[in-house]
Amino acid sequence: MSRSHHKRLVMPRTWPLTRKTNIWAQKPNPSGHQIEMCMPLGIILRDVLGVAHNMREAKRILHDRKVMVDGKVETDRARGVGLMDVLTVGEENFRCILDTNGKLRYRPIPKKAAGSKICRVKGKTTVKGGKTQVHLHDGRNILLDKPPKYNTGDSLVISLPDQKVTSHIEMKNGAQAYLTGGSHIGETAVITGQDIKRSSKPNETIFEDFGTITDYVFVIGKETDIPLEDKS
Repeated sequence: MSRSHHKRLVMPRTWPLTRKTNIWAQKPNPSGHQIEMCMPLGIILRDVLGVAHNMREAKRILHDRKVMVDGKVETDRARGVGLMDVLTVGEENFRCILDTNGKLRYRPIPKKAAGSKICRVKGKTTVKGGKTQVHLHDGRNILLDKPPKYNTGDSLVISLPDQKVTSHIEMKNGAQAYLTGGSHIGETAVITGQDIKRSSKPNETIFEDFGTITDYVFVIGKETDIPLEDKS
């Protein structure tokens, strides 16, 4: 079995690719994103954005240093670009989101929006020296000297490419949320309550007309922070 490729028939259902046109598809390199939540750069350039006709052209674009991920030049065609990442190809900027069909999409965004990204807090750890390490959904870890006011489920706005925290979005009643799983995937809704389980069952977040497990809730500042509609 190939370590760099997998068969298209078993590729993640979040990938917006046809399954029977070819046998193999490139795997993304291990990264902070789960394989279901990211796609390799080469496939994005060739099959999703259509800026390359084949993988040779995609490699040339990457080697010409015309592609950036989160503000940093990227030349590896297997580099995974995942949820909320900012992809820059030449003068165009894109943000990775999940649409209402559960497919990864790379939607155009203005240059100003490409200077930041929203990251979900997945957890916190106290490390040597009494410092606190905050774990984010894209694999980043932020080391803080003082105990942070950030809680699991909150979101942080990170500036790119210097990766500084510019604002904190708390998960609370009235907050706008973007859903990354369940039957309402790809939609936005306002949080109206929290159901904390005192058992092994997952906690639930309540919205006006429905509820879902808290792991699917990605708090955002406002609905316009996510390019939900394809305006291309």
